Amino acid sequence: MFNYSNQPIPARAGVGLKPQHIEQILSQPTKVAWFEIHAENYMGKGGSFHRHLERIRQEFPLSIHGVGLSLGSSDGLCLQQLSELKQLVERYQPAMVSEHLSWSRHGAHSLNDLLPMPYTKETLQVFVNNISQTQEVLGREILVENPSSYFELNYNEFSEQEFLIEVAKQSGCKILLDVNNVYVSAMNHGFDAMGYIDAIAPEQVGEIHLAGHSVQKLLDSEIRIDDHGSKVCDDVWQLYQHTLNRVGAMPTLIEWDHDVPTWQTLEAQANIANDYLGQVS
Repeated sequence: MFNYSNQPIPARAGVGLKPQHIEQILSQPTKVAWFEIHAENYMGKGGSFHRHLERIRQEFPLSIHGVGLSLGSSDGLCLQQLSELKQLVERYQPAMVSEHLSWSRHGAHSLNDLLPMPYTKETLQVFVNNISQTQEVLGREILVENPSSYFELNYNEFSEQEFLIEVAKQSGCKILLDVNNVYVSAMNHGFDAMGYIDAIAPEQVGEIHLAGHSVQKLLDSEIRIDDHGSKVCDDVWQLYQHTLNRVGAMPTLIEWDHDVPTWQTLEAQANIANDYLGQVS
């Protein structure tokens, strides 16, 4: 096992690591400053994914982003999943570990999706308890990402941003502010995206995500889907600029998980983010 140095993630742009880009990343200079992996892709102990990641980790800081811990599960965390995450974190010593404001498991049944929760006092306590347990087991602070949403529940007791802020305050975690998710949800539900971001204290934010989304027809209206399958759109770049003016320069990840483009295209998106970051004092 390699003894990786403790590399913090700078307030620069990173991208999600894809195996098909490894050789180009390591063979030519890049302004991409760091990489993120999805934890569940690396929970096996060997194989080509780990060989590639070991090479990248020797050169770049790393963030580990979980999609299956199910922090909103009312019956508690899966201890095996949490143990495997801990082993992965100990192996690669990432600068950041993050998860989602969602649930995906009930009992022994897991769903391959990030499902919404009602924003109530009861679910608030569920999230706080599960995040606190995660942080205790990992021995570190985590970040929790705001979701994209496509319908609203009638029995919410908090707005989403109020709920997210309270989760972070009570658990001691940081917020991974996904600007594209804010935009998608705002367009789907008709709320003010800038107002959502302005409600969050800058010191609660530890990372920003950006991604592309699609627009699909639904009966007589349109719905925006957070599919991570295209370039960041102009409106999201403008919201990102507003976010940086609000919270300051932050590590910013470009997510692109479907119809993965060439390395040059992905790198160019990161370079645009770096241009925005360079304008923040």
